[in-house]
Amino acid sequence: MNAMIERNKDALILVARVLLMVLFVLFGWAKLTNFGGTVGYMGSLGAPMPAVSAAIAVAMEFFVAIALILGVFTRPLALVFVLYTFGTALIGHHYWTLDGAERMMNMINFYKNISIMGGLLLLAVTGPGKFAIHRS
Repeated sequence: MNAMIERNKDALILVARVLLMVLFVLFGWAKLTNFGGTVGYMGSLGAPMPAVSAAIAVAMEFFVAIALILGVFTRPLALVFVLYTFGTALIGHHYWTLDGAERMMNMINFYKNISIMGGLLLLAVTGPGKFAIHRS
């Protein structure tokens, strides 16, 4: 098993980059194509400066996610994405202030963000593999 993984390491890293970022690309595109709605949503969450927060969300979730899929500046962008993902967990999924089903749903999403951060940290450590535009 170890030999098979080692032989296919670069392809597996590519698949991992795609799987890790597909969620962000999809929702980043939705935020980009409905920017007004995104600004309103950011305001409803209590995000600081909703228009700026929406622009940051679009930049990270769509453009930086695509850069990570392509393997562009993977290590530094993965670390920036860790911070972004932690920020979105704190702002968007503050389950500790909620009750009932809403609390449980937000707790699940909060800890999904924490898990995604783990994948991003691994990506920062491993780098993009050989199937990347920029091998950093």
